[in-house]
Amino acid sequence: MGLKNSFVILLAVLLSGVLGAQAQEVVVRQDARIDSLMALKTIMQTNLKLTDTYTIQLHYGTLEQAQTHLQTYNAKYDQWPAVIEYETPNYKVWVGNFYSRLEADRALLAIQQNFNTAFILKPGKSRKEQK
Repeated sequence: MGLKNSFVILLAVLLSGVLGAQAQEVVVRQDARIDSLMALKTIMQTNLKLTDTYTIQLHYGTLEQAQTHLQTYNAKYDQWPAVIEYETPNYKVWVGNFYSRLEADRALLAIQQNFNTAFILKPGKSRKEQK
């Protein structure tokens, strides 16, 4: 029995060396569009379009009204950037990208002195998720 066990062990050792000696080569093929999508994602993150931030909405309505509100805002405040965003069928004036609700609340208190209808929102979230 000892000779059979030794032979089985020797055979197992030899076969494991042969089986483990296979060449391992990995070829990765990716769609060429992945690089352009990654670049677009980087741009969107830089512009804070994909982050989980709060913003303040000053106004929604026509483009002319939005431009007027934006000019009025820019004349009074310079610490938070404001932009006009288009969401069918209205143009909206959004202020700031606040990382916490507390920051947004503090800014809202200052902004509501001149824009009493301003409110905080999270762009891209449904009304249920905002509550």
